Amino acid sequence: MKVVIIGSGNVATVLGKMIHHAGHAIVQVYGRNAGSVANVAGILSAEAVVDATAIDATADIYLIAVSDNAIQAVAKQLSPNNKIVVHTSGAASKRILEGCTANYGVLYPLQSIRKEKLHTPAVPFLVDGANDYTLELLKTFAAGFSPYVSVADDEQRLRLHIAAVFVSNFTNHLYAVTHDYCDKEAVPFNMLVPLIQETALRLSDFPARAVQTGPAIRNDNDTINRHLHELENYPEMKILYKLFTESIKGTYLK
Repeated sequence: MKVVIIGSGNVATVLGKMIHHAGHAIVQVYGRNAGSVANVAGILSAEAVVDATAIDATADIYLIAVSDNAIQAVAKQLSPNNKIVVHTSGAASKRILEGCTANYGVLYPLQSIRKEKLHTPAVPFLVDGANDYTLELLKTFAAGFSPYVSVADDEQRLRLHIAAVFVSNFTNHLYAVTHDYCDKEAVPFNMLVPLIQETALRLSDFPARAVQTGPAIRNDNDTINRHLHELENYPEMKILYKLFTESIKGTYLK
């Protein structure tokens, strides 16, 4: 199929590569930043376009990979002649594409994507469509470059987006806070990396509840109090420590 990519950031670049490698033709990359657009277009062997009036009107799929608050404005610039238009957002409704085309939908990559990485991780896709024709085509399209494709409506996708924020964004913030703490206390954060990896790998074999460890689940208040005393000079970490400790106790020690 002929695809136009709209956007030049992480999602546009990585999805563009996946689509291109699956044998589809990326005919154009459109965006406002001429340098970024030219770079992504070069990677995808596509034409770089910075003028909305020059967007190819004969493509089969128009993939909008921009920030959520820009999706609707970008869609209004398109004249797709009822071809398929999709956005890649986890939180935005598919209905923000209404009026652009009768055949609109969502192709949401449920993954943390960085364009500078040489290796593309496994990327699950959640798809939705305004009608059966669009939905079936998007399912087939996504299955061509990912073995993990599932249908999810706006509400389901939003709930999974919330879940993704917890397991990815919030955990990464904890890593960042901990890294700062280790640097300030002159202890090596890299010694924690095998623990981080092992904790994540266990989720492939066991439910998260089954592998919970630590002083909170043991109700080891002596250790907890020593930790809190040690964190007196780190008020943000102390607040987080107390919050998670109480949550773990409330979950497991009922």
